[in-house]
Amino acid sequence: MGRGEQDVVRRVRFLPAALLLGGAALDWVTPPEFSATALYSVAPMVAAPLLSLRATVLTGIGACAADAALLAHFGFLGDAGGMTELASIAAIAVVAVVINRLLHIRDLRVRSARGIAATVQRAVLPQPPERIGPLRIAVRYEAAQEDAQIGGDLYAVQDTPYGVRCLIGDVRGKGLDAVETVTVLLGTFRDAADHEPTLSRLAARLERTLHREGERRAGLDTLEGFTTAVLAEFPPGGDAIRLLNRGHPPPLLLTSDGSVRFAEPSRNALPLGLGALVAGPDPDSGSDPVDTFPFPPGSVLLLHTDGVTEARDTAGGFYDPVAGLAGRCFDGPGELLDALVDAVHRHTGRRGSDDMALLAVTRSRTVAAVPSVPSVV
Repeated sequence: MGRGEQDVVRRVRFLPAALLLGGAALDWVTPPEFSATALYSVAPMVAAPLLSLRATVLTGIGACAADAALLAHFGFLGDAGGMTELASIAAIAVVAVVINRLLHIRDLRVRSARGIAATVQRAVLPQPPERIGPLRIAVRYEAAQEDAQIGGDLYAVQDTPYGVRCLIGDVRGKGLDAVETVTVLLGTFRDAADHEPTLSRLAARLERTLHREGERRAGLDTLEGFTTAVLAEFPPGGDAIRLLNRGHPPPLLLTSDGSVRFAEPSRNALPLGLGALVAGPDPDSGSDPVDTFPFPPGSVLLLHTDGVTEARDTAGGFYDPVAGLAGRCFDGPGELLDALVDAVHRHTGRRGSDDMALLAVTRSRTVAAVPSVPSVV
């Protein structure tokens, strides 16, 4: 819930009390024939979804007490009409308490579901180490749906004999099918990243995995079961990075002087899972183009999904991360991602329509005196 929404909720919590006071004031200043029964009845019903059980009960008692006091003041408390009015308010107050309890049970179930979703997210997309050698790493994940905490976006970081390798991807589709594909791809990446000597061959392993997954799932359209992805490799002791792009939004390269640019691929390639559509070399040969970019100390590689570049404002304009990040300096990758997420939220008014996964890797200007421990994420 955003800060603005929280402010609204805090303000409307005073509405039941305002209704009771307003009803009593109207009853007091208007002729006896006029009754504010409607306001007394509405107050506990409004309190039910907003306040605690105790506050809802007190609101119901207050409504009954206010009505009884005004009925007594005008001499109607003993009349059949007055007693019927009071009984109606009391019955509505009881119903409000029941509604409050039902909403409380539902809230507990929602919290439980969110907790399970958070646990699943940590299991499928665990936090990578904050540092591997000279590289500092940070990730962020935001689902488009507020109550969902995992979807079709994925990331992974792994220290391998060939250097630190990273993966970011976006599985087509939503729901459990997308989550299942995410787990399959991450499992393949974690195994193959340690053994395949090139990014091309690593991409070929991921391609075969998706092809096999498509054959296993009955009724899955091979033209729909694809994943856009970028593979990145930071060779040990080097001042460059290698990137392999399979139909994914190009990463951003930020330098220490504040310049920002997209790391565009030299040749376009189809997303993972669509390799069979291309007539050419054996997909197992690893023929995907790998581009090399300079990565001097102080540079940042920002891998992201299309939840960033396709974020729209109310006028339909796309967010431009190059313009938003150019000329800015950040203390680390975590601060960069926090600033980017805030900028996207401001641009969209927190109305994101797609998941957003972010992975930032910064090459430190000096190597920390901490040994690099091979990590699997």
